[in-house]
Amino acid sequence: MKTETEIWLVEDNEIFATGVQRTIDRLEGMRCGGRYGSVEQAFAALDAGGTPEVILLDVQLPGMDGITALSHLKAKAPGAQVVILTVFDDADKIFRAVCAGASGYVLKSSTRAEIGEAIRQVIDGGASMAPEVARKVLDTLAHKDDSPGGDDYGVTPRQRDILRLMADGLVKKEIAEVLNISVATVSTHM
Repeated sequence: MKTETEIWLVEDNEIFATGVQRTIDRLEGMRCGGRYGSVEQAFAALDAGGTPEVILLDVQLPGMDGITALSHLKAKAPGAQVVILTVFDDADKIFRAVCAGASGYVLKSSTRAEIGEAIRQVIDGGASMAPEVARKVLDTLAHKDDSPGGDDYGVTPRQRDILRLMADGLVKKEIAEVLNISVATVSTHM
């Protein structure tokens, strides 16, 4: 018998957290096994032996912020995938989160179905990024490339192609079909 995937939520807004927890608990094969109002509470649960497969992490939290906490969470729970779930869609926070090891970046304005899909994507080994977040990343890269001494952040042409398709709302399987590559290759580029 397959066990349920353990999802943790680190979110200090009680009303939003309750809604997300209910969403997770209604998803087939998943359960919200931990809900914490701060990163420090999540650290204590990890130190006590907790083993989440996915951690949904807010950015603005009391105590340590989510982006700063990312590397610590990855060190304490190397097998866990961390998805940023936030209201912030500015390029700086997105890049900092991705560079710190986030497996996905989803906005709180996303529907419950989109949040569920983001969880499924990272469980399946992919990266999840809301289309509007992918568009922001592309716009930022285009602006950096056009500026004198612009930085392309080391993004390859293939990764840009995938970002464009993500910004158009395609999922990994659809991206693989469009680019005539495997889903695994899409995941690697993500």
